[in-house]
Amino acid sequence: MTLTVCVGASGSGKTTFLNDVHKSHKCTYIRQYHNLRPYIKVSKIPDFDPTRLPYWDIYVNENKASSVIVGGTIAGQFMPGLSGGQRKLLLFELIFQRTAEQENLLIVLDEPFAGVTDDFVPFIVSRLNEMRKYHNILLVTNDHVDTLKKMADNTVTVSAIDRSKVKINDMEGVDRELALLAMVIGDDYHQKRSDGDLKFFVDVEFSKNGGIPFIAGFGVFAFGLFLLMFWDSQPGSEALVLVAAGIISFFIANPYFLQLTDWRIFMVEEAEALLHSSKEMNRFLKLCLAIGLLVIISSIQFSCQNLIIDTLNSTYFYFAILFDNISLMVAILCLGLYTDLPDQAVQIIGSMPFLFMIFFSTTFSPGAGVSGLKELRYLFSRFYLWCETPGVMDTMEGCPEENNLFYLIVSSLLIPFIFVAFMVVRRIFRKVHSEKAAISRRESMKSMAFAELQFELFGEKALKKLQHLGSTADLQKLASSSEADSSVGTSLYHEDSDGEEC
Repeated sequence: MTLTVCVGASGSGKTTFLNDVHKSHKCTYIRQYHNLRPYIKVSKIPDFDPTRLPYWDIYVNENKASSVIVGGTIAGQFMPGLSGGQRKLLLFELIFQRTAEQENLLIVLDEPFAGVTDDFVPFIVSRLNEMRKYHNILLVTNDHVDTLKKMADNTVTVSAIDRSKVKINDMEGVDRELALLAMVIGDDYHQKRSDGDLKFFVDVEFSKNGGIPFIAGFGVFAFGLFLLMFWDSQPGSEALVLVAAGIISFFIANPYFLQLTDWRIFMVEEAEALLHSSKEMNRFLKLCLAIGLLVIISSIQFSCQNLIIDTLNSTYFYFAILFDNISLMVAILCLGLYTDLPDQAVQIIGSMPFLFMIFFSTTFSPGAGVSGLKELRYLFSRFYLWCETPGVMDTMEGCPEENNLFYLIVSSLLIPFIFVAFMVVRRIFRKVHSEKAAISRRESMKSMAFAELQFELFGEKALKKLQHLGSTADLQKLASSSEADSSVGTSLYHEDSDGEEC
């Protein structure tokens, strides 16, 4: 296999080159500042042996091995744990252990030496030498450049002067897009799913800093005050009780839902580092957990209401409260987990259902509003809830005579229905676009220029892939040329090795 180093001046686009390789190929990717959820216990990472970390004996001697966390910052909260350099070594060792049983993968590393002190450099170098025996490695570095150049099979040089071209070894003016295509000849990483991944998800999400314990404590406090201040409410005050309880439920759930964007970003980067087996599985588990949290909060809200007033205890009100709460939080849930929107956009767009509920559901102004515009009230579950609330129902305009609960549930699921429909259409569009792009890439990969690049980077190991692609190049001639160059290079390498040790 090969080790390729990408070099260039600061700002020349080294990291951008690696990012584009990652977009173009399925690869294992460790970023320069790679995100891991800071509250993850290192000892809980599935199928990982932390005792092979060069600094782990420190925590063993201090009896902290079972409790030390990754550390770092998430959602504005700093959690002390591993240092930046230790996290980098953790990621490096994680990749090393995960890929040990497979071959011919592409492993992309951005600044593997950044933040690591000189005493741990030999550890990284030894791991690189082990991995390069079985995998193709592409990395960027500004540290220990001479050491890596001695180790490297290839050097890619990028320049800020002309970003459309790169230099590969002695080949000047190589088209950047073609170079990106030529960076890999291997296979995709296949990670086996196991019960360990599910256990890991549960351990992390229900850990002290995972969010659930905080929500539970805040819920006990908020609903406790609600019971004290609304105790022995009299018939006729149902609307006030519902409004107060609904606001409390919203503010209890809101902190957990607002951190979903950060959670998604960190989780995706964890999957890139092979920390767990599937981004989609983790998204689905988080979705189920968030919905389950809403069910629990709504159930507590319903129970507390029944303790202070006995006119809201029908089954209708339980389901009405549940789906009304879902309608207010589902936009944040969908956008936070299943889009690439930044945190601020998710919070603004995700809060729109709550804002529109106030304006358009007519729950705070029965019968009022501009004719035509106020018909939007039928899109909001809160409208149907008020249509059955004692003391308010008689003032509501246009309430359905029957099937009120059905309309309430349907209106509460309108946003997820629209979201799913949009995502399906977008996926179809992207699939059509990616198929067209794939056809264009395959044609480029049949060219003589691509074949020459592959042989320059990987030698005869590229032959099988080029044959599979149906390359138009004279592969036999290229193979003969590569074999001759390789024998010369090997001879020179042995001469250099006799005089100097890397």
